[in-house]
Amino acid sequence: MSIHPAAVIDSKAELDSTVTVGPYAVIEAGVQIGADTKVEPHAVISGPTTIGERNLIGSFAVVGGAPQDLSYKGEPTELIIGSDNKIREFASIHRGTVEGNMKTVIGDHNLLMAYTHTAHDCIIGNHVILANVATLAGHVEVGDRASIGGLVAIHQFCRIGTYSYIGGVSGISLDVPPYIILAGTRNRTRISGINKIGLRRNGFSRETIGNLSKAFKIIFRSPNLLMKDAIAIAKQEIPDCPEVCALVRFFEESRRGVVKQTIMD
Repeated sequence: MSIHPAAVIDSKAELDSTVTVGPYAVIEAGVQIGADTKVEPHAVISGPTTIGERNLIGSFAVVGGAPQDLSYKGEPTELIIGSDNKIREFASIHRGTVEGNMKTVIGDHNLLMAYTHTAHDCIIGNHVILANVATLAGHVEVGDRASIGGLVAIHQFCRIGTYSYIGGVSGISLDVPPYIILAGTRNRTRISGINKIGLRRNGFSRETIGNLSKAFKIIFRSPNLLMKDAIAIAKQEIPDCPEVCALVRFFEESRRGVVKQTIMD
């Protein structure tokens, strides 16, 4: 264990023997940190928080802070972070609330860039990127390998689908479907198409991408169809593609509604 003498670590915190802690970092009671994790100078980690292995906690990051929610009355809610994450400088991640199953959860291999904010009760999957100053309000769910651009603000309770890409300076108030690109404009955010480049980079076959493109055209480019009818047609015409089934299921399970406007609208 390499702990700088200027670091402040509560005796009730539990750190693996291989953890590195820089000067003026503060680690409070109820924090557990796994092997080979590095805590940079001036970071603050509050508990109850569990952090896995090989994570980087950047300088001045606030991890496990109390939720910014008026209903929070000091309950022992928690933050759970997996392994191999990079949480960069000045990022903030807050614990859960009673209304949100008591916890905020972050998976593995994520990159949370500088000044990002992850509010109470969020659930972030694996291999997610939050660019600088991306902000998630409470109860947001982000699927695996989603990429969220800089200065993006996401409303509470929204879901961000797997493999989706959200362009910078976008305001999100509805669910974002999986596999698509959503671009910010001066007045609104609109879907521009399937995230073909991201899907290719992640090993999706040409056939799968073609099926998703076909489903996209049915759902988003059929002005004479009600959305529910377009979804039913996509399900009927492409029944054997798991990714299309996931896209359709995302619409069917949405509680807030899904972003529907496209660049062509």
